[in-house]
Amino acid sequence: MTVDELRRETGVPVVIADHQGVILYVNERLERVFGWSASEIVGKPLTILIPTNMHDAHHLGFSRFLTTGKPTLLNQPLKLKAITKEGEVFDAEHCIIAEERQGQWVFGATIRPLDQQP
Repeated sequence: MTVDELRRETGVPVVIADHQGVILYVNERLERVFGWSASEIVGKPLTILIPTNMHDAHHLGFSRFLTTGKPTLLNQPLKLKAITKEGEVFDAEHCIIAEERQGQWVFGATIRPLDQQP
């Protein structure tokens, strides 16, 4: 799947971010599940969707990939936590992709809630 294909996804929450971890795009499904409007969340760091206790692990993995270019967690389902605007933490299946565009990495992810929708 490509980042452009993710943009067309409507059945599952989608987020796209740049090489600095800044959110560039979210779909309507992500808005409904997470409680953020696109205008509120675009331009914010990805960590806004990640529980605080997981920020260090996120930064480490993100930095490692940007430094080495070698993926360890991409293109496979990952069971991780996510957090809504209201602070509700829930289990979700993340599938993260990376695509190099004009010498910079762009990241896309689906974040499918595993339990009841928050």
